[in-house]
Amino acid sequence: MTAGLAGQREDPRYGGPMRKYLLGTGIIGALTSGWSLLKGSDAQPFTWRVALAWISWGISFALSIGMILDIRKASRGGAVAEDSPIAGREDRFVKSSAAARK
Repeated sequence: MTAGLAGQREDPRYGGPMRKYLLGTGIIGALTSGWSLLKGSDAQPFTWRVALAWISWGISFALSIGMILDIRKASRGGAVAEDSPIAGREDRFVKSSAAARK
């Protein structure tokens, strides 16, 4: 177990340090839209519109994974690419992770 905020202990059974990545709104939104797309595509034939919907979902999912990787890199003190939404604000993530370690 690792120390969390305010001296609390994080239980590894509940995600541990990965919880902040897995419970992000981007990944939850991508997964729920993928689930609804999967449920809705059972009843219809595969057309170009269905293909575009799946491609759009894949792009959304890839962007949310990329954001998770950028936040993780920034929280460990690394620099992120210039095209990242958090470029130039990496120090915000380093400070929050350093405070969590104390």
